[in-house]
Amino acid sequence: MNQLAYNKIETHDLAQAVRSTCPYCGVGCGVLISSDDTGWHVQGDPDHPANRGQLCVKGTNLMQTLSMHTRLIEPLQGQAAARQPIGWTQAIDQIATRFQACIDQYGADSIAFYVSGQLLTEDYYVVNKFVKGALGTANIDTNSRLCMSSAVAAHKRAFGEDVVIGQYEDLEQADVVILVGSNTAWCHPVLFQRLMQAKAERPALQIVVVDPRYTSTCEQADLHVAVLPGQDVALFNGLFQYLYQHDVIDHNFVNQHTTGLDALLEATQAQANIIDVARQCGLSHQFLTHFYQLFAQHDKVVTLFSMGVNQSSQGTDKANSIINCHLLTGRLIGRGMGAFSMTGQPNAMGGREVGGLSNMLAAHLELENPQHQTLVQTFWQTSQIATQTGLKAVELFEAVEQGKIKALWIMATNPVVSLPNSDQVKRALDQCPFVVVSEVCQETDTTQYADLLLPAQAWGEKDGTVTNSERYISRQRQFLTCSPSIQPDWWAVAQVAQAMGYQGFDFNSSFDIFMEHARLSAYANVPSQRRTPSTVFRCFNLDGLTTLSSTQYDDLSPIQWPVYSASESKVAYNGTSKPDASSINAAQFCHQPAKPYQDYRFTHHDEKARFIATYAQSPVYELTSEYPLILNTGRVRDQWHTMTRTGLSAHLALHRSQPYCEMHPLDALKYGIHKDDLVEVRSAWGRCIVRAHFIDTIRRGQVFVPIHWNDQNASDARVGALVNPVVDPISGEPEFKHTPVSIQPFYGRWHAVLFVAQDLAIRPEQLHHVFTWWVKIAAADATRIEVVGRLPVNSVLTALADLLPDAFDEDVEWLDYQDAQLDIVHLIVLRRGKLVAAFYLAPKDLLPQRDWIAPLFTRQRLSALHRRSLLAGVPMTSVAYEGPIVCSCFKVGQHRIVDAIKLHQWTDEKQVTACLKAGGNCGSCLPEIRGLIRQCQIQN
Repeated sequence: MNQLAYNKIETHDLAQAVRSTCPYCGVGCGVLISSDDTGWHVQGDPDHPANRGQLCVKGTNLMQTLSMHTRLIEPLQGQAAARQPIGWTQAIDQIATRFQACIDQYGADSIAFYVSGQLLTEDYYVVNKFVKGALGTANIDTNSRLCMSSAVAAHKRAFGEDVVIGQYEDLEQADVVILVGSNTAWCHPVLFQRLMQAKAERPALQIVVVDPRYTSTCEQADLHVAVLPGQDVALFNGLFQYLYQHDVIDHNFVNQHTTGLDALLEATQAQANIIDVARQCGLSHQFLTHFYQLFAQHDKVVTLFSMGVNQSSQGTDKANSIINCHLLTGRLIGRGMGAFSMTGQPNAMGGREVGGLSNMLAAHLELENPQHQTLVQTFWQTSQIATQTGLKAVELFEAVEQGKIKALWIMATNPVVSLPNSDQVKRALDQCPFVVVSEVCQETDTTQYADLLLPAQAWGEKDGTVTNSERYISRQRQFLTCSPSIQPDWWAVAQVAQAMGYQGFDFNSSFDIFMEHARLSAYANVPSQRRTPSTVFRCFNLDGLTTLSSTQYDDLSPIQWPVYSASESKVAYNGTSKPDASSINAAQFCHQPAKPYQDYRFTHHDEKARFIATYAQSPVYELTSEYPLILNTGRVRDQWHTMTRTGLSAHLALHRSQPYCEMHPLDALKYGIHKDDLVEVRSAWGRCIVRAHFIDTIRRGQVFVPIHWNDQNASDARVGALVNPVVDPISGEPEFKHTPVSIQPFYGRWHAVLFVAQDLAIRPEQLHHVFTWWVKIAAADATRIEVVGRLPVNSVLTALADLLPDAFDEDVEWLDYQDAQLDIVHLIVLRRGKLVAAFYLAPKDLLPQRDWIAPLFTRQRLSALHRRSLLAGVPMTSVAYEGPIVCSCFKVGQHRIVDAIKLHQWTDEKQVTACLKAGGNCGSCLPEIRGLIRQCQIQN
């Protein structure tokens, strides 16, 4: 099957395909799943409003991640080295008994949950109902705290409710799109492709990127505002002052529908002089003026912000400083305008709907508001309700280490990798008396600390709903059957609740849960009576879905909230009736949904939006002589979170196969680092070891390390161990974008690469025993392990025997070549003529190319030529080295693209696609191709 046919579904199969949603980023792409004799296939759903048939490279390779190799398939108890299977009944009883004992001895606040934006809304709803409505504590937080809680807090301060007003179409309809702290091309590729298509159709559309780093997103931007790290508030406070001084104000909107302007004007006086702002932001006066004028001169402006804004000790103020500019100009509600927060996870929005954060109640209700407490408690018919804000993520694990939390249940997340100061998380889990982990994968950094492991359903097995960044609720449907011992997360929680004697958890399906969730959203929430004492108005409202039948829920098309009943539609939609969703081909009325707050009546009690006084401050931890560099962290294009899913795909490993550190070449010269050297990056909290990548588009004094690698696929690559644990005082979101660090070379005695057959399981602890540094990389037919060692070369063969315990049986043949003078060892292991392992140790520049070796593992027997080729470390035929892979879909490397650009003098990425196919499938690599064209033009 050629690459063009990969993951494609013939048109006549579409009617039989299962419609579901991608489990990766917050874009929320629809997918079509089908199967034939060759296996399962996925393609983008052309009818889904988020992606309109497009998928990024992660989405197109979803089927490569459906592996049982790493699966947890039954409940396990005991320490990691000696776990034993137990039945679900015993597991449920154990949790219920331990929880009740904690409550009896220490109170309900001694129990905590840490959950995830990977959960479906139905899972999220049940666990929050259990914790806040049954146990009566709010000690439940989510890994969404790490990515979007600052945006939540900013929305609530500005609008009275966590409402993302914008939608994806606004980006296509805008005249200026400002991407702040968002590498959209890599982190939300399909949305970026929609923006690029709009730019192609309307070249006058101006794209601005505000980011300290020059990323792939900048390749198509008209303007890159390389603001100094941590100075976003100063930048947008300065913009606010510029707009005010030049009377770019919607006076009618401001006077009638907002409050707080005077306080904001006073707070931003320090940014009243644009020259001072430019100096503070590290920009020229002329450049900053141009950016401010661009915003001022266009009515249709969308400012999209993401992790670079949220993940900060000032994240909430950063988001509000952006919203303030849109409030002042009235560019908030109309088409092609607004401040738009993009979420990172597929169901971060769904978690917000059900109160997934420790400071929220379900259905957008306030945890510490007595009226809201009574409303939820009455609806749930519980004897108690949480009344005080619970522990947020970072402080939750600090409380675990302090002994305040006696029992902790972690669901669908890997905090030992993802949290800041993650070595502290290790210490906390190690001493917690009772840790339950619900997981798909048996071996993660976090499952090592579990006393009880519960198998969870994976994508493809789960059934329920998710909500994307523009408020579209989509069905995630089951298309795989799994073992009866693998259960939904909501089921496990409901079983524990019933075992503890709590009522209201007799759910039989995700439909039952969704209907209760929808009814709660509409409970005491009548738009036409929003000013009456009995109504607690929330923009979040699913009243129109409360009459769905089970069949209608199963068939539900993507639908954007709020969804009002027929009787409320004319009131809610300003006189324009929106059809009742119970008729439910939802797609028929989802194409042009109305935005929230069309009538300019916000959720605050006086129905006015708030200007929020924001103050520009320096980051909490400043640079020192010991830690002179600023560490920024983030995602790469083809990986996701902690790689438990994407790490299984050989295609996704092609793009960035090893953990790395981006740095400026002059900084490298200063610290004695050579290209592709291993370097140790160190902070006051921890260390990691990664490859040095030089780029001249990063500011001096700054370094960037991706977040994905962990102790299961690399040694010492958890960047979370370095990240400082300071948090935003309002949102509790950690500062992932500004940690002072030092950098130095990491020396090894020798470098090597090891290939092993996929069925040869090698555990991380075995690698640690043999090698000083290593990284495991999924290959198509084998596992590739890049290694560095400090053992004497003559002891390497003995050490390898520990990794290959069966390599000395009578069916195994060893081929080896050694040159002690040059420190070269080549070792080939065959079993009954089939390749089992290949090991090459040599000076770094003499190691073989990697691409040709892994496919040889599929051969049942190697020829004499193959044997000689492997032993020599040279392919049988001349193979041009592609260089770093740019296009994962077609395996097109940087060297081939650059050579072709220079040869043909290409100036457009379409020319590259037409000739080399690169960029012709998912399009995720197009920004990088544009960057290569630009570099070639500069060199010429």
